[in-house]
Amino acid sequence: MKLKQELWEENGRRELTFCLAGPRDDDARKLLSPDAKLIWTVEAGSYFEAMTEYYKFMGWGEYTTDQEWDMQPYPEEWSQG
Repeated sequence: MKLKQELWEENGRRELTFCLAGPRDDDARKLLSPDAKLIWTVEAGSYFEAMTEYYKFMGWGEYTTDQEWDMQPYPEEWSQG
C-alpha cells in the first residue's frame, strides 16, 4: 500500500511542509498560511521511500537513516484516513 504525500511551500520563501495527504495530516495543513502552494506530490509505501523521493526532488543527495522504523511499510489502517 502506498500513501500520497504533499510538499507545500509557504509565501514563496521556500518554507516547506512535507506531510501525508488526506485527513491524517490535516493538522499540519491547518498551520499553513493562505498563500501556501502545493508544489509536489509523491506516493510511497514507507517513510524511507517518501524521504528518498523528497531528497531526490530537492537535490539534497541520498537520504540515509539508522532508524529501522523508517523502513517499515505504512500501517494498513492509515489508508483508511
